[in-house]
Formats: sequence, C-alpha cells, structure tokens
Amino acid sequence: MQQLLDIFRDIPGFLEEFTRSHGPWIYAVLFAVVFCETGLVITPFLPGDSLFFAVGALCATGVLKLHIAAPALFVAAVLGNTTNYWIGKYLGPRIFRGESVGLFGRLMSRRHLERAHQFYEKHGGAAVILGQFLPIVRTFVPFVAGAGAMNYARFILFNILGAFLWVSICVGAGLLFGNIPFVRHNFEFVIIGIIGVSIIPVIVQVLRARFARKPVTAGAVAPSEPSDSSKRH
Repeated sequence: MQQLLDIFRDIPGFLEEFTRSHGPWIYAVLFAVVFCETGLVITPFLPGDSLFFAVGALCATGVLKLHIAAPALFVAAVLGNTTNYWIGKYLGPRIFRGESVGLFGRLMSRRHLERAHQFYEKHGGAAVILGQFLPIVRTFVPFVAGAGAMNYARFILFNILGAFLWVSICVGAGLLFGNIPFVRHNFEFVIIGIIGVSIIPVIVQVLRARFARKPVTAGAVAPSEPSDSSKRH
C-alpha cells in the first residue's frame, strides 16, 4: 500500500523509471491504466488527470514521445468510455432496480453510482464531457448513460469530444508547467490543484442551472389587469 502511495506522489518519477527499464512498453501501460479507469466501474481509483499531466511533463523533456502518448491516451479514453457504456447497457437496469448481479454487484459502490446518476440527470448530454474531468464520476457517467438515458449515437459524439478535451488540456498543462521545479517537487499538491480546477466547469454549470430556474420571490407582485374604467379611457 505504501508503495502505491509513493507512486501516486511521484507519478513522473515512476513513469520515467519504468520507461528506462521497459522502453516502449510504457505506452501499453498508459493505455491499460486509462482504459481501466474509464472502462471498468470497479477501478475508479486509478489516476487520470494527474497521469496525463505527468505524461505531458515527460513529453516536454523527451522521455516520452508526444505523437505516440497523446493518441494512445485518447484512444484508450474513447474505447474505455464506450466499453463502460455497453456494460451499463447490459447491467445498469438490474443494478438500479437493486437486483443482485453476483460478484460485480457486490463490488459496485451504489453510493458512487447514485452520485453519477444525479449528476447525469442534472446536466444531460453535457455530463459526458463535464464528467470526463471529474475523478470517480468519469468512471460512472458512461455506465449511467448506457443504462438507458442516452442513445449510442449521441453518446459517442460527446464521448469523442470529451476525451479529446481531456487529453488536450491535461497533457498540454503538463507540457507547459510540468517541469517547473516547484511543480516537480510538490506533485501531490499539483494533483489536488488539478482536481480543483477540474471541478470548476461543473460548479459553473450548476450555478447557471440554479439561476436559470430561480423562483419568483414572495414579495414580487404580478402585474394587475387594467380596470374596466381604464379600458374605457
């Protein structure tokens, strides 16, 4: 467990060491991690944004090749989300009805699933894009979409757009800022910052939706109908 925590604290160092030891296999590992995080609802704990940021930082120093890493991450995200959608299509209705589906059902966190369902209900199709930037939520949103709330043609459009933005923004941030000494030596704080920034679009969307349906205050007076006498004048 301690070794796993050490990896999370210094993802760039781990990736750099792995690349020196195993060469091109690093791209297969990156693909597998992203695919599992987005495609398997039992692995929402795997790194996403922070991993992309670290990849961008290592691409900037030449340890990784951007023209291989970025497409691999993008394809892994699209395929992972798509796989998760079809898993939700098959298993989702039974889980939402509370039926047992064996070991898979016991491993599922109903709390996370309900959280993603509420998020999807509030934000509709944009949830696929917004959810891509939220740890844990991004693992469950495609599953919920597949459970019957979104048709596949619409889902795949948002899926591709969301994956493209996710990879571009996070890897791009790593390219620009990942090798600043303070960032490199305080990576755990960078992870927290990345998560905080990721939540901003959702907060904006929630506030917009709340103000859009803001009720009329009790003190407001509706305009009155003109009296008969005023109509005669």
